[in-house]
Formats: sequence, structure tokens, C-alpha cells
Amino acid sequence: MLLLAFCALCWSVAGVLTRRLEHTASLDVTFWRSFFCAATMLVLLAAQRRGNPLPAIARMGWPGLVSGAMWGTMFTSFMIALTMTSVANALVVMSVAPLLTALLGRIVLGTRLGAFDWIATLLAGAGIAWMVRDGVDGEGRLGMAIALCVPLASSAQIVVLKRLQAQVDLAPAVLVGALLSCAFTLALAWPMRLPVADLPILVLLGSVQLAVPCFLLVRAVRPLAPHEVALIALLEVVLGPIWTWLWADEAISAATLQGGLVVLGALVVNALLGRTAAPASGRAVPV
Repeated sequence: MLLLAFCALCWSVAGVLTRRLEHTASLDVTFWRSFFCAATMLVLLAAQRRGNPLPAIARMGWPGLVSGAMWGTMFTSFMIALTMTSVANALVVMSVAPLLTALLGRIVLGTRLGAFDWIATLLAGAGIAWMVRDGVDGEGRLGMAIALCVPLASSAQIVVLKRLQAQVDLAPAVLVGALLSCAFTLALAWPMRLPVADLPILVLLGSVQLAVPCFLLVRAVRPLAPHEVALIALLEVVLGPIWTWLWADEAISAATLQGGLVVLGALVVNALLGRTAAPASGRAVPV
């Protein structure tokens, strides 16, 4: 749980780092972030595999392609959605991730949730909705539909990782996802520019904000139930506005703080009460 919380901490700095960019357009950011994610993953996999990551990539087979497609969808969809709808609308759509993950985990893995698990899941969704309530509107429905790809892909990703973690190492799938994201955004961002002034931030976005936490996520999901992974990942949404308030001089509303406290409360409920529920919660179901 602590490792996954660290992953969420890394993901949450995306907003404040993006605010520091001076010359890079949003779709260009998506391409370069994925590019430097792929480069970082090559380094990590080479270090893990003593200089040759190719055999590990080849051994993934079709599960690696599926997992990579889910990573690529997540890396790309949110940034594209933000060009078509508001951040608030996108976050409300993404707040359904724990519920979708719980339902998919029940269907595919047979993971059952106790009463406190459901309470934590619903509380977290309500907290995110309250955080962005002032910015939610009916505009940008296409952007909201694209944003829905993020929780759908993340839910499928978590279940795939849980299902196949014992048979195959899916860490190289992060590299596949980054390459797919690069391929998709290349045409949308063309002609691309790589401003020298923005280069350090783009490298940080690709490595520290994306590659490292995604690489660690593959390990972090092993002892956790699917909905727990999705719940803890919501820390990204809670912490993001705090960093932009502290280091980008962006105002933070009372609703954001209140909703963030509700989400944190949901995580506490899940950690202290949900995990002490009866064995029927399904965490020991073999996969």
C-alpha cells in the first residue's frame, strides 16, 4: 500500500510540472512524455535484465500486448480529453475507476467486497465529485467520453496484472504502452518541437512522473485487491491540486480540500476496516 501511495505521489506532480512548461503544446507534451517514458523504461529493464531487455519483452506474448495497449490508452486519453472538456469534467469521469475496478475484479477474478470496501469505494467517488463540483458542466461530452477511456483502461490493466502476475512479468508492457502512445500522438502533435528550456521538465514527466511509478505499480498490485489499487491511486487527484497551490501559485478551493479529506477518509476506512473484514472479501482468491 505504501509503495502504491508512492506511485500516486509521483503521478500527482504532472500538473505542477506541466505548469512550468513555457513553449510545449499539450499534445506535444503527451508525445515527449511518452518518448522519455519509453527511454527510461529501456534503462530500467536493461538494468533489471543485465543489459538485454528484449527477451523479457518477447516473453510477454499477447498478455504484454494487451497490457501495453491499456497503458498506451491511459497515457494518451487524458491529455486528449483535456483539449475537449474541462479538467473538472474529466476528473468526475475518472472518479468511477474504483467502482469499475471492483466490478471487473468481481466478474473476472471472483474478488468479493465487504461492506466497508463498498463504503470506501463510494466515499472516494463522492469526494472526487465534491472536489470539482464548481467546474462540472454539460459541455465537452466528447471529451468526457474520451476521458472515460482512462478508468476503463486502468480497471482492465489492474485486473490483467492481478490475473497474470504469476505467469509473466508485465513490467515491459509499460514500454510497449509508451511506444504506442508515441505512435498515436506523433501525427496529432506534428510538426513537433522540443524547446531546450522545457527539456528538463519533459524528461521528469517521462521518467519520474510516468515510467518509474508505472514500473513499480506492476509490483505493488500483487498483495492488494483490485479495488484497493484503484482507491489508493486516487491520491493522485487529491495531491495534484496541493502541489499546484504550493509551487505554481494556483488557488485551491474549499471544496477541493473538503473533497480531498473525504477521499483520504475513504482510504482510511478501506485500510483499517475493509482489510479486517471477513475472509469473504476475496483477497485470497487464487488466480
